[in-house]
Amino acid sequence: MKKLATLCLLFAALAAFAAAGAQPAGRAEHGPDRETFVYAVRDGDSLRLDRYPALSSAAGARPCMIFLFGGGFLTGTRDNRRFLPYFRHFTARGCDVVSIDYRLGMKRALDAGPIDGERFPGVLASTLAMATEDLRDATAFVCRRAAEWGVDPQRILTSGSSAGAMTVLMAEYALCNGDSVFVRHLPEGFRYAGVIAYAGAVYDPSGELRWATPPAPLLLFHGDADRNVPYDTVPVPGGGVLFGSAAVARDLAQRGVPYWFVSEAGADHSMAWRPMREHFAEIDAFLDRFVFGGERRRFETRIVPPDAPERPAAFAIDDYLDANYGHYVPGKKRQPSETFRKGYRQ
Repeated sequence: MKKLATLCLLFAALAAFAAAGAQPAGRAEHGPDRETFVYAVRDGDSLRLDRYPALSSAAGARPCMIFLFGGGFLTGTRDNRRFLPYFRHFTARGCDVVSIDYRLGMKRALDAGPIDGERFPGVLASTLAMATEDLRDATAFVCRRAAEWGVDPQRILTSGSSAGAMTVLMAEYALCNGDSVFVRHLPEGFRYAGVIAYAGAVYDPSGELRWATPPAPLLLFHGDADRNVPYDTVPVPGGGVLFGSAAVARDLAQRGVPYWFVSEAGADHSMAWRPMREHFAEIDAFLDRFVFGGERRRFETRIVPPDAPERPAAFAIDDYLDANYGHYVPGKKRQPSETFRKGYRQ
């Protein structure tokens, strides 16, 4: 059952207050230590991850959060200082953080030439597969080091921003659907404990969402005026559909699967990073009640600022390409192909 936003926020705030009260004073103010490892070599590139060990010394194996940066599969770095407050929050809670490199498939594709309607479905699928495989390899690396690091492999969760959010959702989607390329590289029966996605989406070439088994609890953030990643559904010319957070939440509600969807009216793609600074109450409540508490609830929180700016609601693949990659051609904004101009708006 959906809960009123006010009840959600009150509950989340109380949970966050309790969690904060249990933390040693000032711990979150200290920058976490960092260890760097090469977790895989792909296409001649060494893929690295940074491990930030938990600051607390709680008894027993600890949870671990694997994080993926955003940047449209075109740019971004695992060690961007913007993410440090977010990492500190998790390490102060007694959770290890692992921030990873992954291959940027869109950059490779754009370096090879413009992406038109004919190329896009294949490029999108290969880009997502590439990033998802890298997350799989990083997860396998963490599992192999779990005993050494004191990490509980049954409490590994993922979190990502924008392109990283798409990747963590696609990885969960692959696990749920028994994708052999994904599953066979992980311990038998492995499942993520939870997924936190900041402005993400799921792509399915069949045009419908298919979960062969229920996903882990999902916490989804998205603004309904996002021009970089679709908030709802958008058909992909040539095959498939991109399902934004609203579409994913709607589907999970029909299936009775636990999730928490936080949406903001008039918010743009800033929801890919703002919640990592502004929504710790919801994040903590999700972790305590959904991920580690095992509660099977379905929450939706709708934020409507009184001064929410008006933005166009329509969204099509040409909007996605222009917002993310239109600047990539030096000195000239990329023009959408004629294929993208015809009939693909909601």
